[in-house]
Order: sequence, then C-alpha cells, then structure tokens
Amino acid sequence: MSRQSAPILTRDDPDQDPLVGNTKVTREDWLNRARDVLVNEGVGELKILKISNQLEVSRSSFYWYFKDRADLLNALLDEWESRNTNSIVSQCKAPARCVTEGLLNFFRCFVDPTQFDPGLDFAVREWARRDSAVRTRIDAADAARLQAVIRIFSANGFSDYESQTRARIVYFMQLGYHALELRESIQVRLSRLEGYLLGFTGVEPARHLIDEFAKFSLGALPDQKRSDQPKNPSS
Repeated sequence: MSRQSAPILTRDDPDQDPLVGNTKVTREDWLNRARDVLVNEGVGELKILKISNQLEVSRSSFYWYFKDRADLLNALLDEWESRNTNSIVSQCKAPARCVTEGLLNFFRCFVDPTQFDPGLDFAVREWARRDSAVRTRIDAADAARLQAVIRIFSANGFSDYESQTRARIVYFMQLGYHALELRESIQVRLSRLEGYLLGFTGVEPARHLIDEFAKFSLGALPDQKRSDQPKNPSS
C-alpha cells in the first residue's frame, strides 16, 4: 500500500485538549504510531524503542499504557477489527429499501476513511502470513464481512446460491481493488457506479439512490482525495 503520513501527536494537535502534568503522549499516540509502523514497515519493525524514539519519550511511558509488546499488538488487532470489520457488518445491517441500497450501504465504508482503513487491513493480512493466530482472526473477519454482504442479497429475495455467489463477487472485488492500488478520481468511479451495481445485482439501480450515494461520497472524502486516488471502483 502507499505510504501514509505520520499521525499527529495529541500534544501537537490544536483540536485536542492540552496534556496535563508530566504526560507527554497518550495511549492513542502510542497506538497511532504503532499502526503507522505496522502499515508502512510491517510488524517486524514494530519495536517499543523505535516508537518511543519517534514519540520522543522514554520507554517507561509505554509501560504506563501497555503490559508488553504483545499487549500492544493485541490492541492494534482489536482496533483493526473494530474499525474495519465491525463497520462493514454494521453498514450492511443498516435499513435498506432494496438490494441496491443495501450494497450502497456496504460501499459507504470504502469512501469514508473513518469506517475502513485499507492500509491497516492489508498490513494485518501481511502479518497473518507469518502468524497463525492472526491468520485465524483474518479468516474470522472475512467470514463475518462476507456473511453480512450475503444477508443483503438474501434479504432481497435472492436464492442462497445466488446470494453466496454475488456476495463473493462484490466483497473479493472490493478487496482486490484496494490491493491493486488503482488510481481513479471519485468522479470517474461515480461515473461507473450504475454499471457496477447492475452487474452485481442484475437489477437496474434507481437514479435517486446513486445521487444520494454520490453526495455522501463527495462529502466523506478528504478534499485532496476527491480528485486524486481513492481506491474503490464501486463508490
């Protein structure tokens, strides 16, 4: 994945409350920097001393928030699961008047960076290649996400076979699009949305649903992403 910029520390963020006492960094700062290392360099480079140097604090600060490195790694996995998997499952359960709206609810995750972090997702997948316990969590996450998409189709009258097949096309295509890091503007992707939805569902999508989703997409993306390189074809 493309390298992400380092997260802003709480002490340098004007939108955050000032730190009090001797506190120089927060637990969130440790997690954010650890996630940055995981995404950009891999789990092997995720070392306490390295992060403490980046934060410009002593290693003792780490043990105020975490028991050990394993505790930090578990916290990162919990964050990944909460942000990426739970948001997908929740969006797929959102009220939908038809299969088109159900899929658009799913795709909202991939245009809203607060709901899904593709860099984190693929960093965890790379990590899972070397750690069977993480592989188990990846498998469980994919199963939960896929089942959530399957329910969109089954709730709209598709047979079990067709729901299973169409959901796999949608979900695995979406992940593949991120993996390829295709560079398309939001305008280009939205111009293809009607055709994608028709291909995914076999149902002609209603124009007002596409317009609603386009409005959401343009509002959710950071300004620089609207004409740059969001990585999802269907949203």
